[in-house]
Amino acid sequence: MDDKPPRVLATPAALELIAVLAGEHGTVMFHQSGGCCDGSSPMCFKEGDYLLAPNDINLGAIGGMQFYMSPSQFEYWKNTQLTIDVVPGMGGMFSLENGSGKRFLTRSRVFSDEEILALAITE
Repeated sequence: MDDKPPRVLATPAALELIAVLAGEHGTVMFHQSGGCCDGSSPMCFKEGDYLLAPNDINLGAIGGMQFYMSPSQFEYWKNTQLTIDVVPGMGGMFSLENGSGKRFLTRSRVFSDEEILALAITE
């Protein structure tokens, strides 16, 4: 495999909601929550409204918006490709989709051995 596989993808429904939120709020960003108040959910914030830690890891972009995760979460998810989807429900308390009747949801699959090798070679 010549290229590394993306660590984060988005479904068409997620891309549509991202576009709506960006139209309302400007540039947004995501941070994969590790639990606590809003469970383990992808949280969407207006860029600059969420203070990233210096060691947070950028997994890539979905809909042109950056997606981050804490190092401890990354250690747990490092061999997994995340796909951000949208389902009916209540968004995270602080996430921008809250109140829309939709919420972001993280789906995942384990990378193949070949994909893990490609990621190790390019990182």
